[in-house]
Amino acid sequence: MEVVVHYHLVVDKQIFEQFPEYQALIVYVEGIQNFPSTPESEALLRAAEQQCRSTLTPSTVLEHPHIAAWRDAYRRFGAKPKKYPSSVEALLMRTVKGDDLPLINGLVDLYNMLSLKYVLPIGGEDWSKLTSDLHLTYARGDEPFQTMQAGHEEVTYPDPGEVIWVDSTGVTCRRWNWRQCRRTRLTEETQNVYFVLDRLAPYPTETLLAAGDELKSYLHRWFPDCTVSTELLKA
Repeated sequence: MEVVVHYHLVVDKQIFEQFPEYQALIVYVEGIQNFPSTPESEALLRAAEQQCRSTLTPSTVLEHPHIAAWRDAYRRFGAKPKKYPSSVEALLMRTVKGDDLPLINGLVDLYNMLSLKYVLPIGGEDWSKLTSDLHLTYARGDEPFQTMQAGHEEVTYPDPGEVIWVDSTGVTCRRWNWRQCRRTRLTEETQNVYFVLDRLAPYPTETLLAAGDELKSYLHRWFPDCTVSTELLKA
């Protein structure tokens, strides 16, 4: 079994000073073996999509209190939410406009399903790929971000003042939860993972924790021998 160095996620105090209502539920998981998408993971995702389409439209997505809160937060650190939507807004908009989300692998299908169901930004990354503790902080502008453009690997850099997740190697996620990097992406080989569930007021903390509980229930069912721990980061 792969051995993971126990780096952890940290929200810098400057973030909490500007966004005191922000909470991040971190779910750390050891001892799993991710897998290709299955009929079960596809069915879970498609059911969540259908539920969204039956209750939401593009206009009501934008009116949802949690989507509105994220749009406001993006404006507050200088990002244009129409050009750079939060991860959950992007998922919901794509879904309610009739597009099925792509099947990636079991864990990505799972967190996309939960993101739709709970209207909550959720991401997962390979814990073993971190090279230090991972900080949510404001970018200087010189931190490298590894991505793919037109099928080719490319390194870009965040805007100064942008909210990023970053370790000693570089940025793992730009614009808070807008886009994840290639280096820490979840693959079928992933054995250790961390999930980030992002909440802003007025989203209920109880609902954030319920989403985490449902995530953990699937993890324990799919990987009975895994070890799961959680941490709620808040001001």
